[in-house]
Amino acid sequence: MVGGGHNGLTAAAYLARGGARVLVLERRPLVGGACVTEEPWPGFRINTYAYLAGMLSGRVIEDLDLTRHGYRTIPHDPEAFLPFPDGRSLTLWSDLARSQKEIAKFSKRDAAVYPKYLDHWSEIIGLLGPILGGPPPSLRELAEQFRGPRYERLLRDLVLRSAEDLLSEWFESDELKAVLGFSACVGAFTSPRRPGTAYVLAHNSVTELEGRAGAWGFCVGGMGRTTEALARAAQTFGAEIRTGMGVRRLLVQDGRVAGVETDDGGTVESRIVASSVDIKRTLLALAPPDLVPAELQRQVRGFRTCATTLKFNAALRRLPRFSAAPEAPGPHHRASVLIGPSLEYLDRAYETARAGRLSDPPFAEILFQSAVDPTVAPPGHHTMTCSVKYAPTALAGPSWSDRRAAAADLVLATIEEYAPDIRGVVEHAQVVTPQDIEETLGMTGGSCFHGDLTPDQMFSLRPFPGASGYRLPVPGLYLCGSSAHPGGGVTGIPGRNAAQVMLADLKGVASPPA
Repeated sequence: MVGGGHNGLTAAAYLARGGARVLVLERRPLVGGACVTEEPWPGFRINTYAYLAGMLSGRVIEDLDLTRHGYRTIPHDPEAFLPFPDGRSLTLWSDLARSQKEIAKFSKRDAAVYPKYLDHWSEIIGLLGPILGGPPPSLRELAEQFRGPRYERLLRDLVLRSAEDLLSEWFESDELKAVLGFSACVGAFTSPRRPGTAYVLAHNSVTELEGRAGAWGFCVGGMGRTTEALARAAQTFGAEIRTGMGVRRLLVQDGRVAGVETDDGGTVESRIVASSVDIKRTLLALAPPDLVPAELQRQVRGFRTCATTLKFNAALRRLPRFSAAPEAPGPHHRASVLIGPSLEYLDRAYETARAGRLSDPPFAEILFQSAVDPTVAPPGHHTMTCSVKYAPTALAGPSWSDRRAAAADLVLATIEEYAPDIRGVVEHAQVVTPQDIEETLGMTGGSCFHGDLTPDQMFSLRPFPGASGYRLPVPGLYLCGSSAHPGGGVTGIPGRNAAQVMLADLKGVASPPA
């Protein structure tokens, strides 16, 4: 197994459970990939990259008995808090009546429509969830899941429409559309006004936590507890994990993969090799050039791996006070705090990034995990993690290394408009740029999702036609990371599905993943 991120560990656990001998090689000194919790300052446990729980497959949790291995979660409620520059705010709760009361401050009509919208969205997620959890469907198979005029309209909405168009059919309030449309920009370098983003919105809505469909929350102790539990499960089944051991290249014999060469010059022979790193790194960096035909290289290079995110992580002396909600601590500190007052604001941020600049002003999702889970900070102190968008892979002009301090100042200045005391409460800060993500984690372009989550790169098209079933066009080589179906997010599904395919191949049984 090349790489010990959450999908690599998931695949390793299933393979070992199925009777295969498994060795996981991870270049970093700890497992987890982008799903890690680190301690950059004593006592502060920071989710350096991935920061919210909710997408991990319930099937994976049950099959691998992850709760026995320390995986625990807490849903956050309120679900979202969106402050506005004029001092107003909109809060969405798990309680429908409380959310409707909030929405009514902006539109009584929208408050009345909101339950119907949730029912409509539940129907979409009910159709999409099994598709994302199973083997990648062909476009024909996908269309057959949406037969009949009503379901065809649902498919049209998902694949062809923008998030803004879909939301505008339901609501008149720009404020409500802003809080609901935020997720359409997570995992794709695009604007909520662009076709296809309705699908991104749906993809990021297929969540479940503590039995609550559509819920997000925290992994107790930090996101790294997820991959620590996966590693323990894999080891319980007999898998071996070696950290501090990167892979330099794939070994090939008689036209098929025969193992790997490690960074220290050693070799590991194997009948099959599974890669949980992205498709570009797998076929363009690890595979010998003569093993990958020119046409295949062209398809790999055409797979979009655009960065979208800069992380700003901080240790706080106390929780900041928002102008729209001065209480500290308050219920809004338990929510996803969204900085992005309109879809137009998000669109402007995207257009700035298209020109090669960090969006100015950026939009951001801010989490204070310590307000829900006090284990991640010293008593009386707090953690803050900010997912800041849009941050392009490469800047026009100075490099990310040269812009680190300016980026930190821009993030603080943006938050300061809504929480004027933010600079005074930040004790330590960390900026993680797309360049850092690429260099530290080996994710091409700094794309934590291993490739954009837009419809043209999903289902049987991910990573490209002919390679969507986890078997790559190189005998003995498999893809089990987020470049494979169903894409990014801490789901474990690519790892689980790929393991089912590999076990079937090892046993000579022609069967798709269940």
